[in-house]
Amino acid sequence: MRTKPQPGERKGLMSSSSDLDRKFWIALGLYAVLAVLAWFTVGEGTIFIEGKPVALRLFPLILIGGMALKTVLARHAEKIRRDGGKSS
Repeated sequence: MRTKPQPGERKGLMSSSSDLDRKFWIALGLYAVLAVLAWFTVGEGTIFIEGKPVALRLFPLILIGGMALKTVLARHAEKIRRDGGKSS
């Protein structure tokens, strides 16, 4: 049997703005930690793309950077939705 959430408890999309801000900064911090770990874990090999050598370490950083960018854009979109498009 499911119990009702307490009045101060919020779940999912009903999170308050401060909860979303806290989760956003935690996510960015974890992306930074993951990037540092990837930098020191991946070897110093190179591959050739269009005849130019590219460091193998860059690929995980580009991927993690893309995920961080998606997180930033999602946060801004959520702020716009909450404000009703009133602020920039």
